Amino acid sequence: MTNTQTTQRTAIVTGASGGIGRAVAERLAADGFAVVVHYAGSEQRARQAVETITEAGGTAVAMRADVADEKEVAELFDRTRERFGGVDVVVHTAGIMLLAPLAEADLTDVDRMLRTNIRGTLVVAQQAARQLRQGGAIITFSSTVVRLAQPTYAAYAASKGAVDAMTLVLARELRGRDITVNAVAPGPTATPLFLKGKDDATVERLAKLPPLERLGTGEDIARTVAFLAGPDGRWVNGQVLAVNGGIA
Repeated sequence: MTNTQTTQRTAIVTGASGGIGRAVAERLAADGFAVVVHYAGSEQRARQAVETITEAGGTAVAMRADVADEKEVAELFDRTRERFGGVDVVVHTAGIMLLAPLAEADLTDVDRMLRTNIRGTLVVAQQAARQLRQGGAIITFSSTVVRLAQPTYAAYAASKGAVDAMTLVLARELRGRDITVNAVAPGPTATPLFLKGKDDATVERLAKLPPLERLGTGEDIARTVAFLAGPDGRWVNGQVLAVNGGIA
């Protein structure tokens, strides 16, 4: 593993104990970043991700925080600076998806999802805006469902639409800081979050939606994140990138 910079760059990846987040953490570590593998509930899976990264020659540490709690997130950033000297990239993949027709939605579930997906994004992005070093990158996670307007996705799509809005505004607020801010919007991706509760017929139908006729993988999404986090993506700013195989 090589790193052409004199100081190793550091990335915080939220929701990195599994799914897309873990794929992102492993890819950034392979690209030479020291990676903070953030988790909320599964310490064991986070430590397994760290073990995988370190066995491959990378640098990683697991840290816990509730992404919607401003004190815990501030402590996450503080501990990262103490451990690695600073923060260069923040990739906020943490989120939850609870589906139901709008007329039948459990408002307790909706409140929990909005807290994680909207408030969590705002809290993490706020700390990133305050603490990232020059030349850094903030990468949030939206979803292709914002465009698709599929039944049962109303509350989830609304939460991701809010992510789009925050991302585009923050990119403009950081004028002069040399910090890029972009959102990645995956399509159907074969992760536990996406597959949960879906029968084989539904999964097969969704896999046929993109012209490439397959589900995405965590690695597909991680490649785009690595581009935005690295030197080749420095001229991409204030964008929502659909990474979905051409579904919409």
